[in-house]
Amino acid sequence: MNLSKVKLVVTDMDGTLLNSQHQVSSEFFKLFNKISDHGVLFVAASGRPHYSITQKLNGIKNDIIIVSENGGLVSKKDETLLSTPIKTNQLSEITRLIDSLENAHPVFCGKTKAFITKNSLAIADVLTEYYPSYQIIENIEEIKEPIYKVSLYHNEDSEKHIYPHVKHLESQFKVKTSARHWVDISDNLANKGHAIKLLQDSYRISAEETMVFGDYHNDIEMLKQGYFSYAMKNAHETVKQTARFETKTNDEFGVEYILQKLIVDKEGQ
Repeated sequence: MNLSKVKLVVTDMDGTLLNSQHQVSSEFFKLFNKISDHGVLFVAASGRPHYSITQKLNGIKNDIIIVSENGGLVSKKDETLLSTPIKTNQLSEITRLIDSLENAHPVFCGKTKAFITKNSLAIADVLTEYYPSYQIIENIEEIKEPIYKVSLYHNEDSEKHIYPHVKHLESQFKVKTSARHWVDISDNLANKGHAIKLLQDSYRISAEETMVFGDYHNDIEMLKQGYFSYAMKNAHETVKQTARFETKTNDEFGVEYILQKLIVDKEGQ
């Protein structure tokens, strides 16, 4: 396999680039500098909000493109390239359904902060890893900014206890289990695949020149946008069936392992 033609590298964050302690390795930043020297465009694509991704990648945040909220918001430096929030009337519909669910903790995700209800304060420590900036609200009428995604957290298993109750929304919204404890609801066009296709068209980069890494259901659309699509060894089985290739786990530096191969092929041109 020759990776020398790759011009675009896209990676998910949690379960992919981040290890189990939610950390980015120092080795990744060294490899990033090398692929940048070869003119490769790097995109961090995550269900996390923009401000959470920039915290993890602070040293390179001005040199990359950030796809946050599962594709609902795409930014380069201070420029917004794509913005697809949930429509206000639809947000009310989602909220009514959430109120009928047991043990579901909703997070309403805005551009600069998240909004949670008092009922979710018990799991605030968990939420802060993904949503370090949040405001406590009584009801959604207090929210005065666009909401890009509603994330539902379940202590045990979101795929088992939440997804079956919101699956019927898939005719109107993008509904994805994004991790063991999370189900995300967003606008139908707010998915990572749509965002990556926009970037490919803008930069005139083909699927054959695109490398993508992912581990969960919210990565499936974007994995289909790249010929060099890699599922992490720790990925959900559905993701492994979608991706063309597989790499090591996130704790074994699976992304870095392939980036090293990319650099070797670039230098051997």
